[in-house]
Amino acid sequence: MTVLSAWSGHSPAQSIGPAIVFAVLAAALLHAIWNSLAHGVPDRLVGFGLIGVVDVVGGGALVAFAGLPPAGAWPYILGSALTHAIYNALLMTSYRLGEFSQMYPLARGTSPWVVAVVSVVVLGKALPGSELAGVLAVSAGLLGLVLAGGIPGRKHLPALAAAGATGLMIATYTVIDGVGVGLSPLLSYTGWMFMLQGVPYVIVVPLVRGRRLLGAVRRCALPGIAGGTISLLAYGIVLWAQTSGALAPIAALRESSIVFGTLIGTFFLGERLGPRRAVAATVVLAGVLLISLP
Repeated sequence: MTVLSAWSGHSPAQSIGPAIVFAVLAAALLHAIWNSLAHGVPDRLVGFGLIGVVDVVGGGALVAFAGLPPAGAWPYILGSALTHAIYNALLMTSYRLGEFSQMYPLARGTSPWVVAVVSVVVLGKALPGSELAGVLAVSAGLLGLVLAGGIPGRKHLPALAAAGATGLMIATYTVIDGVGVGLSPLLSYTGWMFMLQGVPYVIVVPLVRGRRLLGAVRRCALPGIAGGTISLLAYGIVLWAQTSGALAPIAALRESSIVFGTLIGTFFLGERLGPRRAVAATVVLAGVLLISLP
């Protein structure tokens, strides 16, 4: 089974129980919360460095308890850790350049759309009518998010590119983990993946900030550590849910974070939602559901 077929395959029919539905919705809310904390931290580089510290400490605790994974899981663990590290760098860049209520839906909505399109172009998979409608809906919704404030100028392009690239990384690590978590005990896989993804930030951030690090840590400690803890909890829940094998419906439910993120940006970050952005985010979510649910 390839990672793309693991994501996009809908046979046999996959279903999930109420406990998993509730858990994944909770993880989606937690994901939107930690992303809003990461967006609002005074020094985002130091904030993501603190998130990396939590990843290393929390992942290390799991590793100490769970031990080594099977040999066959290592390519997935290493690939996921690398992809997560790149994802965090792109996410940090998109939040530095753009508004949360635009960047977050763009990043989250790009991921399932890309996987659906690649499954057609690369795998030659014929899209059922509902999936084709989903691709068109997500395309329209993402275009609406891009154009919500008018036609973007050159100064807006870096933010939009960073958000789109973040979505590509989400697609990549989701399909990697969807397969890898089935090859290893959950705690071992989760621990090694989180610990390894945090290491680059623990090393790089002190080198970049130098003597300014301590003061920045004082300003960023609460949102950084809280964001890292919530991040670890949220994705741990998702990995647990993926052990059920129902990758597509779980991925669809996770994208409810688009709605949570849009609401957080409006009511807590003081960003102007506007009817265009609200409709576009809703269309993206509807398209994701059409793509991902069997």
